Amino acid sequence: MIEQTEFIVSEWHYHEPDEPITNENDILCRSSLDVMRKRSSTKKGIAFRISSRFMYQKKMILDYAGENSYVIDFDEVIDKRELQKMIRNSFTQFSEKFELRRIGTVLEHRSVMPLDESLIDFDAILPLLE
Repeated sequence: MIEQTEFIVSEWHYHEPDEPITNENDILCRSSLDVMRKRSSTKKGIAFRISSRFMYQKKMILDYAGENSYVIDFDEVIDKRELQKMIRNSFTQFSEKFELRRIGTVLEHRSVMPLDESLIDFDAILPLLE
């Protein structure tokens, strides 16, 4: 059995820009995914921390991070397809939380960068679930 924990926003540091934003394309966004192995005497698991940082003219507008984890029975075998599903699901929740919180900020019409799975080394993550 696989159980997903609630997605928690762990950081939301918003700083209103000093001057009006004249071109929204000048707002840069960088996102990252951190993965951590979790273990107990009866279960194994994996935790994901997703973060995005929005910058305008070399100044941070928003530093946003959230995390959740999956608790998995020891006998459950996780393959690459299942791992992809877990990461996609976590990223979807990350994006949904952003969509709600961005209202009323200069980022109201922006979204987090889409998940680029070509940058994720799934084969390096899978051994964490053995």
